[in-house]
Parts: sequence; structure tokens; C-alpha cells
Amino acid sequence: GINAEQMGIIVQKRQRMIRRVHYRRKHTYRTASNKIKLAKTPGGQLALQYRTKRGKGQVCGDTGAKLNGLPHLRSKAFKRLSKVKRTVSRPYGGSRSAGAVKTRIVRAFLLEELKELKKMKTVKDQKKKGKKKEKAIKKQQKIQANYL
Repeated sequence: GINAEQMGIIVQKRQRMIRRVHYRRKHTYRTASNKIKLAKTPGGQLALQYRTKRGKGQVCGDTGAKLNGLPHLRSKAFKRLSKVKRTVSRPYGGSRSAGAVKTRIVRAFLLEELKELKKMKTVKDQKKKGKKKEKAIKKQQKIQANYL
């Protein structure tokens, strides 16, 4: 068969009529905070449902990477969660990423090592100074003994 377009008949697609709706709140502009969804009620009427913004999720304070294991919620909803759902079970869990915590631990360890090395060096230097002083005193005593 021949279809309708080949015969020269213009086939019109059925257009859906756009229904006008009124905002239920006073804010009348179509902004990011005023998103709506049209929903049909069981009675056949169109109703507005206000959509909430999506949460971006928590990020690491050091690296800026997204934190795994935490829900992506807006800040108020996130505050309402229990402590267990807001954190991860490790030091700095829910605040810093695992990599950031690892670098902090390594840095702390290296700093402690550096402090120990400095302490050892100062002790060594003091011993050297003490030996030099002893030698100088002995020299002085020898010189004095020669004059006397």
C-alpha cells in the first residue's frame, strides 16, 4: 500500500492542549526555587506539586572531592538525619575523604620524626660543644702551667 503522505494528504499530528495552572504560593516566577510538576488527581483535575531542589552532597574540606556513603540532601534535611547516617565510621568520617585523612596521618608522623631528629641533633651539638670547651680549658691550663 500507499500511505497518506504519498497520496498528498497532509497528516496532522494531534496537538496536546496546554492547560494553564495557577501557582498555589505567592511566588509567581518560574525560578529554580519555584519548580512545579503537574499531576492529575483521581477526580481528573490537574494539581500542582512543588518540587524541592536536589542536594549536591557533601564534599571533602581539604580536597573538594565528593564524599562516598552519605546521602545527597539539602542542608536542612541533612541536619535532621541521625548521626549514624551523617557520618562514616572512621576518624574525620563525613567531613574529610579517606585520601585526605591518610595524608594528614602521614604528615603528622613525618613531623614527629622531624622533631625527634632535631632533638637528637641539638643533643649531639651540645656534646660537641662540651668536648670543645673541655679541650679549650685544658689548653688554657697548659699555657698557664707553662708561664708559672
